[in-house]
Amino acid sequence: MRSPQNTATTPARSRFGRGRLVGTAAIAFTVSVAIENAVLAGTGAPTFGAPIEEVLAYYAANRDPVAIASSQVALNLPLLLVFVTGLHGLVQRQGEAGADWSRLAVAAGATLSAIFVLVNVLQIGLVLSADGLAEPTPAFELVWHVHAAAFALALPTLGTTFIGAALAAHASGLTPPWQRLLGLVGGSLLLAAGLGSLAIADGSELIFVGLLGFAAWLVWLLATGVRLVRSGPR
Repeated sequence: MRSPQNTATTPARSRFGRGRLVGTAAIAFTVSVAIENAVLAGTGAPTFGAPIEEVLAYYAANRDPVAIASSQVALNLPLLLVFVTGLHGLVQRQGEAGADWSRLAVAAGATLSAIFVLVNVLQIGLVLSADGLAEPTPAFELVWHVHAAAFALALPTLGTTFIGAALAAHASGLTPPWQRLLGLVGGSLLLAAGLGSLAIADGSELIFVGLLGFAAWLVWLLATGVRLVRSGPR
């Protein structure tokens, strides 16, 4: 028969283990996304405003880097879902405060995952279509434009995920006030960029507003992940 002390400490240890799992997923997601973007940026991936001939040349010459980036996306998807669903579980165990925000983060995170799949599928399609093409075709250009549009629409979805997760975590006492502020500012930047989705898909520099919000998201994730791994929920 277990003593009352053992009975009391078991749930606490369980919560600590869940906190470490969620924190590890956040850190791993941040690292994986950084690798993906470093590979694409390091090989000179074209902007959405680049001439279509430049886009074709890039995808024809960079099959392996795109394959590496795609493999990172395949890793990002489960890590993101583990994080948002795990965070929701932690928030619920801390009480009702923040539960609605965490539900919003889960719904937005699932939608974001679906959009990431579309963006990545289209990028793979660009690589496969570029093989053997001497000049861009209307079909190739269409895939490129749809890829750009999907990426642009991912920004407000990410902003919603960011705001929901940041508010839920802070309301449950899992993160300090500065992370809530970071979530509100970074998420708002992503939502603001989403209002110009058409312009971003057409190559507008408005994308840099979204990229600032995206950088804030990675900083928040890393800080939250480290905090959960080191301390677990209280």
